[in-house]
Amino acid sequence: MSDQQRGFSTRSIRLAGGKEDRYGSLVPPLYMSSTFVFPSAEVGGARFAGTESGMIYSRLGNPTVEALEQAVAELEGGEAALAFGSGMGAISAVLLTLVESGDHILCSNGLYGCTFDFLSLLKRKFGVDFSLAEMSDRRSLAQAIRQETKVVFVESPINPTMKLVDLELVAEVAHARGAKVVVDNTFLTPYLQRPIDFGCDLVVHSATKYLGGHGDLIAGIAVGRKAMLDEMRMSALKDFGAVMSPLEAWLILRGLKTLSLRMDRHCASASKVAKFLQGHPKVKCVMFPGLDDFPQQQLREKQMRGPGGMISFEVASLEAGRALLNGVQIAKLAVSLGEATTLIQHPASMTHAVIPATVRQQEMGISDGLIRLSVGLEDADDLIDDLQQALAQV
Repeated sequence: MSDQQRGFSTRSIRLAGGKEDRYGSLVPPLYMSSTFVFPSAEVGGARFAGTESGMIYSRLGNPTVEALEQAVAELEGGEAALAFGSGMGAISAVLLTLVESGDHILCSNGLYGCTFDFLSLLKRKFGVDFSLAEMSDRRSLAQAIRQETKVVFVESPINPTMKLVDLELVAEVAHARGAKVVVDNTFLTPYLQRPIDFGCDLVVHSATKYLGGHGDLIAGIAVGRKAMLDEMRMSALKDFGAVMSPLEAWLILRGLKTLSLRMDRHCASASKVAKFLQGHPKVKCVMFPGLDDFPQQQLREKQMRGPGGMISFEVASLEAGRALLNGVQIAKLAVSLGEATTLIQHPASMTHAVIPATVRQQEMGISDGLIRLSVGLEDADDLIDDLQQALAQV
């Protein structure tokens, strides 16, 4: 049986184990070296010329980081991967590689605040325009793509409204117009969703989140065709320098071994918590792909293996949201997501505060009463009790 025929858990453990070194180490070695010695001047020159593979300098490549890149590429179904010092390092490198002045980027009608901020910087300083669009049907999507559109950038589920985007449809329409499709797959990981299987060109992750899984590192990764990522390595990564540390790569390799177990627990607990919130009188609405009345059930079943661990829900007002956030005891009031601890935050004043209020409310659908919950690995009943007592204070 080939590795590709084996289950995700088996493959993730085998891939995270790396290649055996000469000592037979079960755990991949941690190569904490900034530079690497050439066996000869000729070899050094060949490596710089790109005619011979091998390590040069850890800003360009490192054995531990390379092991992570190979593992994530295989799990996502891509030819290759490229690691970065943060999720925004990956997103900015991908976009800088794919566009130039005068180009346009079409985005899903919801984005992480820092992604929106970076796109605004590209527009202000470098003349790369962007716009948000509802991507629910072929016609509206085709109308939103311009002649100068080079990239369609998608979050699915969208942060924090949890709307889904039909990845196969987006890829078909974008490719017909000559545009590349980039998908931020942070919320679901390759265990629950593989955008490349639906024709998308590049996948990006904030590996800080579920891939690492323990809230103790900052990292990013991009997956796609090798030729595209080789170009990115020798330009955006090398020259801008958003490099992943070998220690971060080593920690993420460790995280991959338990990714499927953790994601199953995140999904199960989030489903239980979401049903509780849906029945609470002080909660106006709940946005979670695992609910029976989720409006995009058919699309969820088509492209997702599970609902994920992220829930968004609305309370009456900004003041009600603040009372809730200040009242929790088990959940921690903090941004980020995807780790063992349950995290709760207020997008309008925190992760999405940089987005103009009119765009945030009218185009993205992020109200002042919206709360985002990253369900952790605690006992679900304890999380429900915590939310129950906090909502009683609202």
